[in-house]
Amino acid sequence: MSYTEPLVYLVDDDPSVREGVAGLLHSAGIRAKTFSSAEEFLAAPRAISPSCLVLDVSLPGLSGLDLQQELAKSDVQAPIIFLTGHGDIPMTVRAVKAGAANFLTKPFDGEELLNTIRQCINSYESQRGRQRLEPIASDYNFEDIVGKSDALHRVLEQVSIVAPTDSTVLLHGETGTGKELIARAIHNLSSRREHTFVRMNCAAIPSGLLESELFGHEKGAFTGALAQKRGRFELADHGSLFLDEIGDISLELQPKLLRAVQEQEFERLGSAKTIHVDVRIIAATHQDLPAMIRENKFREDLFYRLNVFPIEIPPLRERREDIPLLVNYFVSKLSRRMGKKITSISKQAMGVFENASWPGNVRELQNFIERAVILTQGSELYVPFAELNNAMSAPVTNSISTFQDAQREVIISALRATSGKIAGAGGAAERLGLKRTTLQNKMRRLNVSRADWSPLADAPVQ
Repeated sequence: MSYTEPLVYLVDDDPSVREGVAGLLHSAGIRAKTFSSAEEFLAAPRAISPSCLVLDVSLPGLSGLDLQQELAKSDVQAPIIFLTGHGDIPMTVRAVKAGAANFLTKPFDGEELLNTIRQCINSYESQRGRQRLEPIASDYNFEDIVGKSDALHRVLEQVSIVAPTDSTVLLHGETGTGKELIARAIHNLSSRREHTFVRMNCAAIPSGLLESELFGHEKGAFTGALAQKRGRFELADHGSLFLDEIGDISLELQPKLLRAVQEQEFERLGSAKTIHVDVRIIAATHQDLPAMIRENKFREDLFYRLNVFPIEIPPLRERREDIPLLVNYFVSKLSRRMGKKITSISKQAMGVFENASWPGNVRELQNFIERAVILTQGSELYVPFAELNNAMSAPVTNSISTFQDAQREVIISALRATSGKIAGAGGAAERLGLKRTTLQNKMRRLNVSRADWSPLADAPVQ
């Protein structure tokens, strides 16, 4: 099962705006196609329907409002966001009343525009009945949900069942399996998707500050509390609160968290005023909470309150058939971001990817692919085999021979591309990111000869 990237059309006569917005969208995993005028947009073939349109109000020739009316006549249903100067606000307000989704004034904040576009896409895809899972809205732009394995399909089925409810969900899985992405999917497929998704990694915050982060504090509540602060529960009111690594919350704080989860009320530090919220809780952990209960490290009542709808996220080694899809997805996404044109991955290299153990799961795979894309100079993905060899899974049959075959094929491919040139600028060693002597040693060890890359076997090796 694979979810493709959404497509946004941008119409603006300012080339800097087109370039900036397109780059912003590409970095977030959203495809963008830009046009400099309404006329150019209307004349261009559009085989794929957009998930959202971003229009400048003051376009040369046909205005953005005129374009909106033309699109309405053509029964284009995608939501429209207007970009407007202060003097164009009255016109834009009329456009919004006529059906546009939203408008932002120039100069606009990039993050605000990106969030507005995501909200429009989520709403549009939901209305069309597509169970689309969007990328996580986080600083690191964690990857989209990609895969067709039965293990992933079972998880997505559970997500589709629980998402429309307000039930508390507990996600369990190893580090790097995408628990945060599944939490975001649950939020996006729920009735709360128009409200805030707030995330907090409980393991990343010192225990002394965790209570303040969760529930907020009043000015002067403790040394250093120079102003009132709202906690994550307040920020997530009417939305969803994702509590990652819930097993790292101290026993002392767990009773207060239990009350907040169960009763939806709490007090800020330094205040006696009870605050009531409406928050959907999604928790996650890689730890064995029942074992922690037996060791008196986690409260049993809190566990049962969180474990209303448990979902087990499978590790990557249990969904190996998804690895080629993930590799192709990451290569495409990262090469586009880095301005590279990588069009192929060798069969041998893909076989090694599939046989590697990936203890860090999807996150480790993504990081490895990113390094590979950075190192790639040509159109075929260069794989730093020395690093990948450390991730090989010993129990996998023939994994070592597969690895050696892949190494050999990549070296031969580089030699063919350089007509046998090993050293110097543009040589195979440079192309592979290796020293000349290292490459020659590998060639001897893997029995790579002139006959492997050239029919002119008698020609001298450079």
